[in-house]
Amino acid sequence: MENIGLPAQFENWSEARRNGFLAIKKLKDEGRKVVGVYCTFSPVEIILAAGAISVGLCGISEEPIPEAEKILPRNLCPMVKSSYGHAITDTCPYFYFSDIVVAETTCDGKKKMYEQMAKVKPTHIMHLPNIATGEMSLKLWAEEIKRLKERLEEFYNITITEDDIRAAIKDKNEERALLMEYFRLGELNPPPMTGSEIHSVLYQTQFKFDRPKMKADLRKLIDDIKEEYNSKEQKKTDRPRILITGSPIAGAISKIAPAIEEAGGDIVVYENCGGPRSNRYLVDESNPNVYEAIAEAYLKIGCSCMMNNDRRIKLLDELIDDFKVDGVIDISLTACHTFTVESARIKDFVTKEKGLPFLSLETDYSQSDSEQLKTRFEAFIEMI
Repeated sequence: MENIGLPAQFENWSEARRNGFLAIKKLKDEGRKVVGVYCTFSPVEIILAAGAISVGLCGISEEPIPEAEKILPRNLCPMVKSSYGHAITDTCPYFYFSDIVVAETTCDGKKKMYEQMAKVKPTHIMHLPNIATGEMSLKLWAEEIKRLKERLEEFYNITITEDDIRAAIKDKNEERALLMEYFRLGELNPPPMTGSEIHSVLYQTQFKFDRPKMKADLRKLIDDIKEEYNSKEQKKTDRPRILITGSPIAGAISKIAPAIEEAGGDIVVYENCGGPRSNRYLVDESNPNVYEAIAEAYLKIGCSCMMNNDRRIKLLDELIDDFKVDGVIDISLTACHTFTVESARIKDFVTKEKGLPFLSLETDYSQSDSEQLKTRFEAFIEMI
């Protein structure tokens, strides 16, 4: 079997990035299929059913953005620019070794960026409906999921059976249930994890490619946290309990979470991509139509790319009550128009219906606004 080489600039990168390259390269050298994804709307079940590794692709670093801006406009979401920048500079190990990218028509920036990305790597575009409810939306998304199955069959010259899909549904449901159990540890007072720790576990899970071991590690982590927590007398804290909502913020979390916690708040839950938003609902394993079952679960994701996004309000309502939230911070990435526009509705719900303090702000991946963010977080926590 022919081994795949490493990028020319491999030795110039950090140890963490080199290790990521070596881990995924080993799997590729073993003949494993690798499918890259960018969004929680990508139906991982179909990728797993194909016997492939599903890997989240890089889009959280400011580093490759200048290269991306040679093609993409500067006034575009940093996540979109970072994703494309990594792709064209070979600085994302997971993109570099992906056979094909599964993309989706969520925001306008990503849709147009994917047109450019398709020049670099085989890219399959899934046409996501703009309205999450109704028979036609369900039918469209189910057909798109079936079309992905057919594309992977053709691309890899394989056959994906219904039994393969059902096994993948069960596998992914087990992961979702474990992640939700982990997130719900934040309901405790005092919370057993910091906001940075919550996000770190969530982010790292998608880069553990041995799925049985990944789930076993999650199970052990949850049990260890519970055992440690229950072994000591816990004194309730009056630190404000904060819910973070809005855009995907993995690229900005390092300047957000520590600043909030240093200001005196405890981040107890995230209503962002990858958190409860995409893990709250399981795929119905009893549904005889596997494509509709998957489609129905994914259309419950309360993303701002959807019109009349009642799903997000419903989830926020649940999380605010369950986690006994004292304040909500809505963070939108610069030029993330759907989340920025929807912020007004979120503010009305949080302040008028839930009676809680609310802070809305925009940021990007740079560190230039770190001090400004600290000041705003301090004022918000003090107000609570």
